[in-house]
Amino acid sequence: MDTLHRALDFCIRHQTILGYSIVSLLTAATEYIFSAVVFKCPCNSGNMLYGSVFLIVPAFILFLLGYMVNPRMWRLLTGICAPEKSCSCSPRGTWANCLSVLLQVTVRAVVAPLTWLAVALLKASFYECMASGSSLITNLVCKDKGKECHKLLVKMPCDAKLSANISSEFLSLQAQSQLTGWFLIIAIMIATLILKCISRCCSPVSYLQLKFWKIYSKKECELFEAKAKEHASKLSEINVNCFFEATDPAPFQTPSNEDWRKISFLYAFNLQEQHYSMLHKYVNTKRGISKRQNRMEVLMRNSS
Repeated sequence: MDTLHRALDFCIRHQTILGYSIVSLLTAATEYIFSAVVFKCPCNSGNMLYGSVFLIVPAFILFLLGYMVNPRMWRLLTGICAPEKSCSCSPRGTWANCLSVLLQVTVRAVVAPLTWLAVALLKASFYECMASGSSLITNLVCKDKGKECHKLLVKMPCDAKLSANISSEFLSLQAQSQLTGWFLIIAIMIATLILKCISRCCSPVSYLQLKFWKIYSKKECELFEAKAKEHASKLSEINVNCFFEATDPAPFQTPSNEDWRKISFLYAFNLQEQHYSMLHKYVNTKRGISKRQNRMEVLMRNSS
C-alpha cells in the first residue's frame, strides 16, 4: 500500500510531465503503425506528394486536435462574440490576455505534432520517399549523372541497395532525415527550456505560492464539478416531479446568467487582489458588496 501511495503521489505531483509523456508515446506508437502498416511509397513521380502528406498532414491534424481538446480554448471563445455584446475577451476587453492564453494553448497543442515529426524523421521512411521525388534533391544527387540517375532515385525507397550505387558523395536520404530529426529534438528541448525559464521569471508569485495556486485550482475544479452535478440533479429532479405531478416548483436558488458570466472568464492573477480564480474573486467581491449593503442598512436604521 505504501508503494501504491508513493506512486499516486508521484503521478499527482508530476501530472503535467506525465501527460505530455503519454501524448508523446501515443503519437510515437501511432507513427510506427502508420509507417509499418499503412505507408507504402509508390516509388514513382508521386513520391514527393505522397511522402509530404504522410509527414505533414498527420502533424497538422494533431495540432488541430490539440486546440480542440484544450478546455481553456473553449472557455476563451464561448460567448466572445454574442449578438447582444461586442467581441471581447474579458470584462475590459483585454486582447493581450487573450493572446497570452492562445500562446499557452498553442504551446500545449504543438507537443503531439512535433513528436510526430521528430519520430517520423528518425524513422526516415516518410522523408526518404518525399526527398526522392524532390527536384532539389534530385539535382543535387544526380548532378552530371544523366537521366538514368533521376529514374533510379525515385525507386530508392523500394530498394535500399540503390542508395549506395547512386551517390557516395552525399549523405544518404535516411541519414539526412535522422540528422534533421535529432536537430528538431534539440531545438524543441532548447525552446521548452527557454519558455519555462521565461514563464517562471515572469511569475507574479513566489515558488511555493505558485505551487499552492496549482493545488487550489485543481481542488476547486474537482469540487465545482461535483457540486454542479449535485445541484443539476436536484434542479432536474424538482422540474421532472413538477411536470409529472402537475405541481408548482418549490423555490430553488440557482446562479443567474450574470453570475455564470462573471466566473467564466479566464483569470489573470492580480497582486493587489490576491485571488486564485474568477470564482474566488466573485465570492469575495460579492461578500464585500453584501457587507457594505448590510452596513448601509444599519446606518440608515440608526439615522432614522
